[in-house]
Amino acid sequence: MRRYSRKIQVGKIAIGGDSPISVQSMVKTKTADIDATVVQILQLEQAGCDIVRIAVPDRLAFQALSLIKNQINIPLVADIHFDYHLAIMAIEAGVDKIRINPGNIGDPDKIKQVLIKAKNNNIPIRIGINAGSLEKHLLKKYGHPCAEAMVESAMQHIRICENFSFDNLIVSLKSSDVNITINACRLISKKIDYPLHLGVTEAGIENIGLIKSAIGIGTLLREGIGDTIRVSLTADPVNEVKAGINILRALNLKNNNITITSCPTCGRSETDLVNIVKEVERQVAHLKKPLKIAIMGCNVNGPGEAREADIGIVFGHKKAVLFKNGKAIKTIPETKIVGELLSELD
Repeated sequence: MRRYSRKIQVGKIAIGGDSPISVQSMVKTKTADIDATVVQILQLEQAGCDIVRIAVPDRLAFQALSLIKNQINIPLVADIHFDYHLAIMAIEAGVDKIRINPGNIGDPDKIKQVLIKAKNNNIPIRIGINAGSLEKHLLKKYGHPCAEAMVESAMQHIRICENFSFDNLIVSLKSSDVNITINACRLISKKIDYPLHLGVTEAGIENIGLIKSAIGIGTLLREGIGDTIRVSLTADPVNEVKAGINILRALNLKNNNITITSCPTCGRSETDLVNIVKEVERQVAHLKKPLKIAIMGCNVNGPGEAREADIGIVFGHKKAVLFKNGKAIKTIPETKIVGELLSELD
């Protein structure tokens, strides 16, 4: 059962309520480098990214916002810290959401100006709490970053917004520690009905970060917690998007793409299954069909998996049996497998 949350509109994408769980990423380019930033965003769009975030640390970055916005197709989020002027200007430039923690602005009048501008333009704000940047008084109270401190920080920022009658909010609580992230999101999910943005922050290089993100994000989604996700990797952001989509697919929360099931291979396999699977994956990457393909290396688990897929291949010696809708329909020479499989997909 998915946790109830109110629906918040970010450009053309809805977050929360009964909306599909969206996948986000953040560009790694300098925002002031407009051409490089646009190229990376378009690559993210191609990979299936729903919402993209860019850093706005200074006025040079702000000046690029509208030029970037006019060349992309997905909602644009401005990531801002401390400077309320940048938040106001980003809204005026036409961004679809801003990420800023109101309490970090300081002066109540400055906070009020940002919230009024966001409210008048129907722009949501994401309150993003990171374990690495908790307020000093909370670190003193709890002794170290922990789930309880993160929740208290989030509630403080939420109350600031609500005191100014602003509730167009999305909330995230992230730590590089998977357990802290999970516990913080569990706690906050019982206190608020705002949509939750999930992620394990500073997850690390790709091979480590993928595991941490899959465990953290996947655990929460499996419990019905979470409305939008971002996988954070020290890697190409396109791989963040692919990882996010694969997490949703693994939980049957996203079914508009082809899913490939394949065996890990062992001494029974008599074909180069790894490269065959890679080739099939490459050939079907652009297809938007909710189909399952099984590519199996031998007849131990192969026939069972192939029957459960829309299209299945079970390899033997120099040939393979092709299954379709649960039935074996033909035997094919190994050299023709990929072509035959793609033909059946068409």
